[in-house]
Amino acid sequence: MEPLRDDAIGRGEGKAGEGRGHAAQPEKDTVMLRKTMILPATMLVGLLLAGCHSEPTGEEQKLEMKQDVRDVAQATLQRLYAVQPSAKAAVENSVGYAVFNNFGMKIFVAGSGMGEGIAINNKTKEETFMRMAELQAGLGMGVKKFSLVWVFETQEAMDRFVNKGWEIGGQTSAAASTGSQGGALQGAMPIAPDVWLYQMTDAGLALELTAKGTKYYKDEGLN
Repeated sequence: MEPLRDDAIGRGEGKAGEGRGHAAQPEKDTVMLRKTMILPATMLVGLLLAGCHSEPTGEEQKLEMKQDVRDVAQATLQRLYAVQPSAKAAVENSVGYAVFNNFGMKIFVAGSGMGEGIAINNKTKEETFMRMAELQAGLGMGVKKFSLVWVFETQEAMDRFVNKGWEIGGQTSAAASTGSQGGALQGAMPIAPDVWLYQMTDAGLALELTAKGTKYYKDEGLN
């Protein structure tokens, strides 16, 4: 038998190496695919916020968007007063209130985990336009329609909400007050000292908090 020549060995190694290269390529592609699919949570949130809320392109559009928020907020209050009449006195006699919706407006994508609202100081009548965002996907905000009416009993509580923002954690729980326990705020949920919240869904006034994992902050584009 003739000995195997060096050039034959080289050809064999070349084919073997070629085979190994082809075998390794799918693994490399899989790793790259996984890396591109795993984005930091902050990046995902950033993309969501950027893509689901349109910014005004001019003063005229800004005025239209602000009026849209006002109109939806007023409709929300009237709906609340219809299902919980005592809420009217609670809202009007408070230091201030805020109304949020995650549906019914033109300036964000419905079901996106975004919402819009307005905070009003009853004494000064000052308006602050605000946003509502879902902090954690899967908690339900993006797939459920709901409206929120916040009531602030002290100026400090309202200033904290408007100027520093607010978060409702995913584990937060609250139940609406009933009977003499709530007084004028019957049907509202105590969220913090001097802060009450009415939550409405398609079924009416909610007795337990479901708008969890949400964040509230100033809308710099509308203020």
